[in-house]
Amino acid sequence: MSDARWETVDHYIEHLLVRRDAGMEAALRESAAAGLPTIQVSPLQGKSLQLLVASLGVRRVLEIGTLGGYSAIWMARALPSHGRIVTLEADPRHAEVARSNFARARVSEKIEVRVGPALKTLPDLAREGGEPFDLVFIDADKPNTAAYFDWAMRLARPGAVIVVDNVVRQGALADPSNPDSSVRGMRRFLERVAAEPRAEGTVVQTVGAKGYDGFALVRVAPPTPSPAEPDESKRPRVG
Repeated sequence: MSDARWETVDHYIEHLLVRRDAGMEAALRESAAAGLPTIQVSPLQGKSLQLLVASLGVRRVLEIGTLGGYSAIWMARALPSHGRIVTLEADPRHAEVARSNFARARVSEKIEVRVGPALKTLPDLAREGGEPFDLVFIDADKPNTAAYFDWAMRLARPGAVIVVDNVVRQGALADPSNPDSSVRGMRRFLERVAAEPRAEGTVVQTVGAKGYDGFALVRVAPPTPSPAEPDESKRPRVG
């Protein structure tokens, strides 16, 4: 499902608001040359991630689904000097291309690539007991998104934000009878969000150069403070 106007508007906004970045342009070019699928975020979506990182004061990012590293470069550009991205990629060849792209864009020192199925590397992160993440970006195989969300909730700090891409599936999300595994995966994910008392979420539908889709935005709720004990010294005296 597409409309030529969506792409025209995307290109117009991109021309006005997205500064040219040789490192990111090279990442797109080299990823295509290596035969990687062209399913990375659009430049406007990449800038949205970058603005989230900058606006929220993010220091640690977990990305599930590296591909050629394009989205990670966008986010790395907004991190402070001590910031870090851990990005998970199942395909060793994709990871190799991403590492080259990170080096070319001069962000390698901020990004750690872990290779292997995410459902195997995520438990490793949990066992290591490192500092929790401020932002999680999930853009990987869609049938497993609910499981990735469960791990994101475990590894993110209270108040963190989780962004999940490609949720709306050209509107198929709303069809409970749709047999597509990606659609069913996204329905399971949203049902999990709805049932999770520590999460508040929404979905924003989008149109643009990548067609009709949308992303989920979820906030991990901070702990509810316990009611303060009454100050006995301030109680009114009776009698």
